Amino acid sequence: MAWNEPGGSGGRDRDPWGSPSNDQGPPDLDEVIRKVRNRFRGLFGGGGSGGDDGGGGMNTPSASPKTFGLIAAAVVVVWALSGIYIIDEGKRGVVSQFGAYHGTVEPGPHWYPRFIQAVETVDIDQIRNVEIGAGSDESLVLTQDENIVDVKFSIQYRVGDPEDFVFNVREPDATLRQAAESAIREVIGKSTLDMVITTGRAEIAQQASERLQSSLDSYGAGLLVTNVNMQSAQPPDEVQDAFADAVKSREDQQRLINEAEVYANGIIPEARGTASRRIEEAEGYAQQRVAEAEGESDRFLAVLEEYEMAPEVTRERLYLETLEGVMSEVGKVMVDVDGSGNLMYLPLEKMMQGSSGGGSDGSSSDASGSGVPNLPSGNSDSSSGDSSPRNPTQQRSREVR
Repeated sequence: MAWNEPGGSGGRDRDPWGSPSNDQGPPDLDEVIRKVRNRFRGLFGGGGSGGDDGGGGMNTPSASPKTFGLIAAAVVVVWALSGIYIIDEGKRGVVSQFGAYHGTVEPGPHWYPRFIQAVETVDIDQIRNVEIGAGSDESLVLTQDENIVDVKFSIQYRVGDPEDFVFNVREPDATLRQAAESAIREVIGKSTLDMVITTGRAEIAQQASERLQSSLDSYGAGLLVTNVNMQSAQPPDEVQDAFADAVKSREDQQRLINEAEVYANGIIPEARGTASRRIEEAEGYAQQRVAEAEGESDRFLAVLEEYEMAPEVTRERLYLETLEGVMSEVGKVMVDVDGSGNLMYLPLEKMMQGSSGGGSDGSSSDASGSGVPNLPSGNSDSSSGDSSPRNPTQQRSREVR
């Protein structure tokens, strides 16, 4: 029974709690529910009637099929327009359908059915950068000779395969960082401290790049390493001073080696040139001595032939030539006393030493005009002058007789 249902004595309405009823009482709850239900029926084309109390029925106007079609068309249009998207230049769109890979689209306008497919845009031209060892514990690496070195690497990379980048690895950037740290530790662990700090930086960076790319390919991360740069490599701060002294000693050693090489490069060519010159001089001297010996031998053979044809004449000629050669070196004057008159004594030896040369007629007069009179050509002969070589021969012939 409703709360405001009429009944009771005196014709007065009372609620369930016995309070008198009036026109300002609360509405009937069943009536409110019936009205709401009828409104929903009218919205979808149905109709409703009055309540159970016999009151007049209330019909709700129903929605027409045209209105329903317009609403459905508007929903379809909004859904279709929401699937239009544009891929910018240098990027790729990875399309997934119900969570699985469906395809990769190129730059330009595209459409996809929303709630069925999804699109993730990937920038394949962007060069990304990650630094390894920037002041953290990951910068301390153990070398092959059991030394600790503090290194810092800078790695540049980009997306190589959008499909692998989106679907194969959950966090590609974090995966690359971990793979890079592993590759760097592996390469430096196979190198010595001197190689890492001095001459092996470029080689270590190249090996780390190759090792990192190999790891990423095995993971299917879809990343492409473009450059690996070894920015710094130094010992830990605790041994920095000692290492600086060692580096200075190494530099001094290299400097002294360079100076020694420069000195050697200057001395060795000079010594080689001197040796070559002396060898050439020796060869020239040997050729000269051989030529002189051959000439002496030829001359001796020629004299021998003359001697065999005329022994006496040849013997006399040899004697005269020998005597002429001996007397030309002696500062003495020989005078033929036979058949000569009185002879005035003169210091001929000193005059010959002080004179630049003897007279053309065989006299011992001074060519500079010293005032000494000329001697008769038949009475004296100078071995140093240009007189006839027969005078000594005549002297010798007289002595023989």
